[in-house]
Amino acid sequence: MQRKAYAVLAALMFGSTLAALYLSWTALGRQFDTYAYDFFFRLEPPAAWTPDSIILAIDEETLTKYGGLTGMRTALADGLEIIESARPAAIAVDLILPDASPSDGPLEAAFNNTPALILSCDLLPNGSGWEDPIARFRRHAVAVGEVHADLDKFDAISRDLPLEKVAGHDRRWALALDTFAAVKHVRITESPDDLLVGSTRIPSSDAGGRIMRIRYAPIAIPRTSIAELDRHPELAKGFAGKVVFAGVTAQTVSDRWMTPYSNSVAMPGIEFHANAYETIARRMFLVDAPLTGIALVCFALAAATGFAFFLGNGWQTNVAAAMIIAVSQTIPALEFAHGTVWPWMPGTLTALLATAVAAAWRHLLVRRQLLVSENEKTRYQRSMQFAIHELRTPLTAIQGSSELISRYGGMPEAKRKEMADLINAESKRLARMIETFLSVEKLSAGEMEMKRERFGLAGVVGRCAERAKPLADAKDIAVDLETLPSVEITGDRELMEYAVYNLLTNAIKYSPGGTRVRVFGEDDRNVVRLSVQDQGIGMDKKEVRRIFEKFYRTKRAEQTGEAGTGIGLSIVEQIIQQHGGTIDVESEPGKGSRFTLVMKRT
Repeated sequence: MQRKAYAVLAALMFGSTLAALYLSWTALGRQFDTYAYDFFFRLEPPAAWTPDSIILAIDEETLTKYGGLTGMRTALADGLEIIESARPAAIAVDLILPDASPSDGPLEAAFNNTPALILSCDLLPNGSGWEDPIARFRRHAVAVGEVHADLDKFDAISRDLPLEKVAGHDRRWALALDTFAAVKHVRITESPDDLLVGSTRIPSSDAGGRIMRIRYAPIAIPRTSIAELDRHPELAKGFAGKVVFAGVTAQTVSDRWMTPYSNSVAMPGIEFHANAYETIARRMFLVDAPLTGIALVCFALAAATGFAFFLGNGWQTNVAAAMIIAVSQTIPALEFAHGTVWPWMPGTLTALLATAVAAAWRHLLVRRQLLVSENEKTRYQRSMQFAIHELRTPLTAIQGSSELISRYGGMPEAKRKEMADLINAESKRLARMIETFLSVEKLSAGEMEMKRERFGLAGVVGRCAERAKPLADAKDIAVDLETLPSVEITGDRELMEYAVYNLLTNAIKYSPGGTRVRVFGEDDRNVVRLSVQDQGIGMDKKEVRRIFEKFYRTKRAEQTGEAGTGIGLSIVEQIIQQHGGTIDVESEPGKGSRFTLVMKRT
């Protein structure tokens, strides 16, 4: 029973893990993981560094000075002209520039003087093609990078960047990636699992869409607006050797996105690309933990929880469960600190579900053990009551007879001998009752050693019928011994006699006078059947189901006035089971019962 209970616990822990993993990879589970990712992002910021990039900003002041959106190209041309002398490492422009304008001349001239220019393109809304800069601008660029942003569909926060986008057969790299390749003067090579830019390997699976998580700088990327450069040209020296990201930062333009750092303050798109560049340049890549590793850890957490409830009890188990839950919270934080994104939901949900299920299992197991203990206690009390009640009769006879002998010294010898015989008979009866009681206890506990001997079944039935004959004659009931199989079986002859005798006496006790009790058998090759059929009070289906319970008596049996304890049939069933057999019952109220012993032929 205990082994079965522990197998159930193991199955529950396995099922809890599977359920936790399934729920973790639902949309709701992934959203919780996303929130946890943002928390760890803010909890474990990277050490501050001096960025290699700088932002040439078209802010509100610049737009006002140059006449609004129509003056952005002129503003950009002026800004590039001012910083040209500082010789920046590269300039990435986050403006699409798809249409011609009368003011394109100065901007084209500025582009022509830029040695490493990267322009921008964007995916068309229907995904059919690209919105590119006009040819007069594009011919001056070393690359055209895409600036399409894939925001989280639930909260519109920008956490990662697709390093490639494809429209038809035309694939474009991200602006930050093209800029890094231009700075390093190398080509981008790819494999199914990563991208290689010079000596920098970017973990980005082709199967996952070449997604790169952006490691946003804890300190904002430096920015200088074009309007400030116009007023203070000496600020241009801050662009020396830097990778310049030129674009709009003004709030009037909708190119602003939320990040894990935002706290409700949106980040300009140009700064988003600068942070992506810094992630690549600093090799601060965040990689996802392997699914197999996550699953194994979850199974380990569930197994640890199961062992805690299997081995412990009380407050120790609760402390162990709390520690396992704490470990499930610690793993994602430690992994994030080492550059691995470990989802928060699977481990947490596994630990919580496993703890809840194991606690329920422990509660039910303890409750079941308590019920078993209470039943055993009740059974023992009833057994003791039965024993005391039954032992009282022979003890009373022995006590009374001994008192008479001692009180009347002149008692005739014949009377004295009668009293002595009564004391002897009742003493033997008392000894048999004690032996029966002990046998019942041993059978119930599975401690009784059965004899293994060969004996004839017909002989056992004949002896039992002879012993039951006086009881049958007193009620004018005929006991018919019909065809009995002349076979031998192996077992305990005394116990088998007890079983057969009990069935015979029950049939006689609960049958009206003038009826018949049939005893017959059948030899069916592998099994031997022995049936005792009466014409007595019978039982309904509900009573039949309970007839082998200890101390159970049917209402009809109690109404007959026949003495009984309700323990005999329980002993019979245990005896037959010890012999590897079964006992079948067929009964109907008012029409009698048939008890059939089915035993293996050995």
